[in-house]
Amino acid sequence: MTSLPSFAELADTAIVVSLPMNVEFRGITTREVLLFRGPAGWGEFGAFPEYDDVESSAWLAAGIEAAYLGPPELIRDTVPVNATVPAIPAGDVKALLERFPGATTAKVKVAQEGQTLDDDVARVAAVREHIPTVRVDANAKWSVPQAITALRALGELEYAEQPCATLEELAEVRSAVRTPIAADESIRRAEDPLRVIEAKAADVAILKVAPLGGMRRVLDLAARIPIPVVISSALDSAVGMSAGVAAAAALPVAPPACGLGTGGLFVTDVAEPFVPDGGLLRPRRIEVDVASAPLASDERRRWWMERLRRCHAVLAAS
Repeated sequence: MTSLPSFAELADTAIVVSLPMNVEFRGITTREVLLFRGPAGWGEFGAFPEYDDVESSAWLAAGIEAAYLGPPELIRDTVPVNATVPAIPAGDVKALLERFPGATTAKVKVAQEGQTLDDDVARVAAVREHIPTVRVDANAKWSVPQAITALRALGELEYAEQPCATLEELAEVRSAVRTPIAADESIRRAEDPLRVIEAKAADVAILKVAPLGGMRRVLDLAARIPIPVVISSALDSAVGMSAGVAAAAALPVAPPACGLGTGGLFVTDVAEPFVPDGGLLRPRRIEVDVASAPLASDERRRWWMERLRRCHAVLAAS
């Protein structure tokens, strides 16, 4: 990361935006993020509200990198992306997939609270009617027996992302099923992101720019992880998505379809959203029109500014 700008410097350009969503995703219907501008452009600080200040400070570091350093050198001018299917009813799948023209891979959310395995099977089957390659994401919600049962019921998958919470559980599931296992939370929320390799717990690494502290941090990890890497978003606005697409475009080895196709989940964004064309995204810089940005309430702005102050202090202390 570049040298740390002062809190006052970040606060001077900071805005907090509230982005309504087309469908519920990750249990939310409105996404809030704080944006600020630096000499290289806009940066995003959008750690989810339940994350503590230490974990959230990595998200702030990623935003500072984007705003003060900008993207690394890009190797390619397009990035393949998957369609992203929230835990919606099977009957709604066709309409949602129309937002992802040309996609040949879909990531389907499963293990949603209040739903059943039958719901997951029906949703995955509905996706397969339109898109040939399917991967699922359980967000660590299954136990080992539940994961084994579910993955056998769901049929052939490209991979299952974070079926269980711990590395030991991932390794146990991996040894019991034919489905490849991808690690997300076990990398981005771990003190040592490389432990997943030592534990033989995953076949694929999911790397997200904001939770891991920035584009260059992601590229450094990708260079040290001896398994395929997929770059995914963290439900970013167009600003955060710009950093994710840049990281994917800077990988030395072309990645599989990346999880960066979430821009279409927003009703409105802070700039022209990243919408796949033929299943591809192109890296680009983002400029935010502050005058027309969908600003959050004064109360929410105060909440985010105080959080910014605390997380900046964490970075300053480290």
